[in-house]
Amino acid sequence: MANGTLKVSNIETSSGSGTITIGQSGETVNIPSGATVSGAVANTPAFSVTNSADQSIPHDTNTKITFDTEIFDTDSAFASNKFVVPVAGKYLINAMVRIESSTDAPIEIKFYKNGSSYKKRRIGQQLDYDTISFTDIDTYAVNDYLEVYYLQGTGGSVNISGGTTDEFRAIFQGYRLIGV
Repeated sequence: MANGTLKVSNIETSSGSGTITIGQSGETVNIPSGATVSGAVANTPAFSVTNSADQSIPHDTNTKITFDTEIFDTDSAFASNKFVVPVAGKYLINAMVRIESSTDAPIEIKFYKNGSSYKKRRIGQQLDYDTISFTDIDTYAVNDYLEVYYLQGTGGSVNISGGTTDEFRAIFQGYRLIGV
């Protein structure tokens, strides 16, 4: 058979179920740049949110971070400061917070799952305008929900940076991993 280009709108098995194989072992299947990948091989659901204003965090109190600006949310799964898992699977979740204070007190960023503290990252000391981030990969079920909390021990309130300059914002983001 001659080499060439096959142009079709849809490829299905003749029976309506079964396996369709594209390429063979050792070959590379190329998806050109600019093409959109959807369905089972897409890294969705995916979201990224941030805060538009500073948020005051009281001393020694687990405080939920408010994220009021969506950068993107592929499945409309982020609302009321939490991500509600729409598709079960393994997810990469990340949060970053920037503090506007100077202290030697410990700070923590925490992921809450379904309303309870789940995982955290603690730094024993911070400097002026310090940033703390936390990334995790875990498996979540449909309707599990994730939130970000912050705890600081300065003896007074501190602000989490917000506003219009990207480098000074808190951020919460994640996506479902494929192939794992």
